[in-house]
Amino acid sequence: MPSPIEVPQSMRAWQVTSLGEPAEALTQQSVPTPVPAEGEVLIRVAAVAANFPDVLLARGEYQVKPELPFIPGIECSGTVIAVGSGVSTHAVGDRVVAGKIGVLAEYAAVDAASVHPIPDSFDFLAASGLNIAYQTSWFALHRRAKLQAGEWLLVHAAAGGVGAATVQLGAAAGARVIGVVGSEAKAEVARAAGAEHVILRGDDIVGEVKRITGGHGADVVFDPVGGAAFTASTRAVAFEGRIVVIGFASGEIPQLAVSHALVKNYAVLGLYWGLYQERLPHLVDEAHEELIRLFESGKIAPVIDSVVPFDDAPAAITKLATGTTVGRVVIQVSS
Repeated sequence: MPSPIEVPQSMRAWQVTSLGEPAEALTQQSVPTPVPAEGEVLIRVAAVAANFPDVLLARGEYQVKPELPFIPGIECSGTVIAVGSGVSTHAVGDRVVAGKIGVLAEYAAVDAASVHPIPDSFDFLAASGLNIAYQTSWFALHRRAKLQAGEWLLVHAAAGGVGAATVQLGAAAGARVIGVVGSEAKAEVARAAGAEHVILRGDDIVGEVKRITGGHGADVVFDPVGGAAFTASTRAVAFEGRIVVIGFASGEIPQLAVSHALVKNYAVLGLYWGLYQERLPHLVDEAHEELIRLFESGKIAPVIDSVVPFDDAPAAITKLATGTTVGRVVIQVSS
């Protein structure tokens, strides 16, 4: 059994102390180090992957609204340094990834069911974004859309953290992937992730999808953008196609004329991955095992835009909000 690891009584943490843009809302504080309760593990955080929900949490616009002040950050990688009573699935010294609001700190107490092991070959910086981005993509493509090999997959924001993960998983599943990106530089990222075709956001998305697919359209659409992207998706989707709505990074929640779904018998499917962690955690475990298998076989590899030190966390989250990043922005908490 590994020797107990000494845990300091206090730790550095970023807290949202007032709602607003991340640069103004976040302040670094010294707070008591959490003690793992029954069913929890304590993680020494190595890295935190910034996510768009961190921006929304700071603004008070996320569907979950913690009471002020609170620690943001929704996924991390690190090492288990203590376990609460009743935990038999994890041990001190385990290298893990975890998902929970409140991990943008040097230590985080997380429900053991939300913690998953990673192999030694998976470095903490890359692994920090495995839990949310790849799980979201996996459930969108395989649980909700039932993506099949040979189908056309249209991915909006295909060079972003979740988008690039979706391109990789779509290609790994044998789909023919079309990525939509905002610039030529991002187009290269989407192609490297496995996109067979790339469309610039300012182009005629509908016309290009029809041209590329020979008039067939996209069998599956992955949309984390909303707004005009969703409207284009309803016109570019194939007969019996499936549009999976992930979020609204554009800031615009689109309205659907339900009668339009009858034109091509297409389906609009919602996906909030956190509900699976809450209601069907065994499916999350199964997805994690498959994701690790794909990583070890070289079929997926997290794309990192930049790595920033812990003290620059607000700038990292602000950068994410601009929409100029490719892949993940990772906050390094410890070496």
